[in-house]
Amino acid sequence: MIELKNISFSYGDLQILNNFSLTINNGEVVQLFGESGSGKTTVARIILGLENIDSGNIVVPQKISVVFQEDRLLENFDIQKNVRLVLKKEQYTFADSLLKEFGLYNIRKKKVSELSGGMKRRVALIRAIAYGGDALVLDEPFNGLDLENKRVASAIIKREYTDKNKPVLLISHIEEDGKLLNSNKISI
Repeated sequence: MIELKNISFSYGDLQILNNFSLTINNGEVVQLFGESGSGKTTVARIILGLENIDSGNIVVPQKISVVFQEDRLLENFDIQKNVRLVLKKEQYTFADSLLKEFGLYNIRKKKVSELSGGMKRRVALIRAIAYGGDALVLDEPFNGLDLENKRVASAIIKREYTDKNKPVLLISHIEEDGKLLNSNKISI
């Protein structure tokens, strides 16, 4: 479960969140939906421990997988090495199976710098899913993906997170992304 209770957060004098509360139950996907600057990414950063709140309470799992807005890949490493960076050896077989499902296994030795934007996005998704956190935070995870790759990613996320009773936070300004994951939409 992910639970934020009465969270307040400011950047200097600019208040971003004021008594904001959010609960994501195990097995549930919640989509935060709102305009740019409304605090969606700030909520993710708070959950991940990357921002300190002014007040409120937070309950989150210890191990969280994340896909940031940026792919955060090492351009000079190949696909497989980027995915394996965060894994233990016993997770390599699962990661390779994800590479196959996402259609990247046959080019796993290709440098990330040689990939298209959509391919890079798939690598970022694979790495997060393979990490196997107790919760998943997705910040605009489907940017650059065509509909078929969005469907593949959504099916794998459901199988590896919601079907295994783990909470998922989806940040996206695209309503259809939330529908692919059967999310509960919350405007912020």
